[in-house]
Amino acid sequence: MKKKNYKVTTKLPQLPDLDGGEELLNLFDQDNPDINLFNLVDDEMIRLAGSKFLFYKYYQTDEFDEVYMESRSKPIAKVPITVHGHYDPVAMSEELTQFGIELTNDQLFTFNKSYIERKLGRSVIPGDVIKPMFQEQKYEIFEVVEDSFEAYGVYHLVCSAKLLRDSDTVQDTTLTDVSDDIGGYAGIDG
Repeated sequence: MKKKNYKVTTKLPQLPDLDGGEELLNLFDQDNPDINLFNLVDDEMIRLAGSKFLFYKYYQTDEFDEVYMESRSKPIAKVPITVHGHYDPVAMSEELTQFGIELTNDQLFTFNKSYIERKLGRSVIPGDVIKPMFQEQKYEIFEVVEDSFEAYGVYHLVCSAKLLRDSDTVQDTTLTDVSDDIGGYAGIDG
């Protein structure tokens, strides 16, 4: 069999050394500023189609009441943070069950993960309180689920929340600090 020789009329540029430190081309370059493009578009879409919320951060404590299976002293920030998110308002419905009147609908709130973590300085956690700007209702988050479009680098936090009916005010002092031993409020004459 005869060996063939091919001639190249154009001198090709020298290929970069890919065995060294950094490669010149990489489809998954995390330092590439364009990698965040879809995430920025998603954040802008939530901002345009969503609404503003007052977000009250919950400060977790190690106290846990075994009888009620919850943290009885829930310190919540007095000063809210204004954030943007998306939700579909649901009409409140109360149904009569064998245990009395119960609220049966939960509210879902969606946030762009990188945006909300940047605004709060942490991720959303169960116990945080959300108040939509145009409603006089507050919701307490009880579940946070990450929803992602990993191929595009877009991550959402979908928060399930229940209507907060216990208190009209949000405070950053624990309830045990303002109540007396028999369940009334200390320092309030009445």
